[in-house]
Amino acid sequence: MQPPQLPARAGVGFKPEHFASIDMSRQPVGFFEIHAENYMGDGGVPHAQLSRLRGDYALSLHGVGLSIGSMQPLDRDHLQRLKTLCDHYQPESFSEHLAWSTHDTTFLNDLLPLPYTEETLAQVCRHIDEVQTTLARQMLLENPATYLFFTESTYEETDFLRQVVARTGCGLLLDVNNVFVASTNHNTDPRSYLARFPVRHVREIHLGGHSVTEDDLGAPLLIDSHDNPVRDPVWALYAEVIERTGPVATLIEWDNDVPDWPVLRAEAEAADAILRRSALAA
Repeated sequence: MQPPQLPARAGVGFKPEHFASIDMSRQPVGFFEIHAENYMGDGGVPHAQLSRLRGDYALSLHGVGLSIGSMQPLDRDHLQRLKTLCDHYQPESFSEHLAWSTHDTTFLNDLLPLPYTEETLAQVCRHIDEVQTTLARQMLLENPATYLFFTESTYEETDFLRQVVARTGCGLLLDVNNVFVASTNHNTDPRSYLARFPVRHVREIHLGGHSVTEDDLGAPLLIDSHDNPVRDPVWALYAEVIERTGPVATLIEWDNDVPDWPVLRAEAEAADAILRRSALAA
């Protein structure tokens, strides 16, 4: 069930406006990530570009629409489209979010949090089992950026993730920016969270930018906006994680206010420098 692994290098999220720059010569990145839902149509320029990239680079497929945390059944048509995409491009990695985004037939266009209870644990595990069986591959589950706690939660998030891995055999995608965002919003320590995170199951890491604002009481409120460079505290946490894990495939996420290709490439090169130092220290 386990496909080939992504290289332990830095990758970037592919944006069509960068294709011409990328296609001019071999780029110093280990892989490209695409959002699965952007490639569920038939043919055309998107698939022509993606096929060209796939010939030269490893590929990470990242889903945003399965609604793994929903209490309703998975959308079987959506899952079948995802299988078709995986079968065609054979990505080295497939990942989704610990979140929900649907209610009945309505798609909410957001990744919403869920309480960490026995009921939600069982449902998340059922959904992951169904996904992995359908795709015939391991999926990675990403920790969320959250803005509130549920009083009914009976698990800490790290324990919830540990249970999901134990029951399903899935891997984890550790989003370090999400850890920093959630910890700041909840006034908790991100290093304490990471110390409890089951890093031995991490197969991919995400880094991205966030926006800084205030809540109604004037307290700092961070938004996982993916619209600016990775901030210094997130780089510091990432370096500490890599000291523990050794080199792990690392994605730079920049989905809004997307810069020119050299700016995005420079972010990937900064991550690669940390990965190289870790490899040399091993």
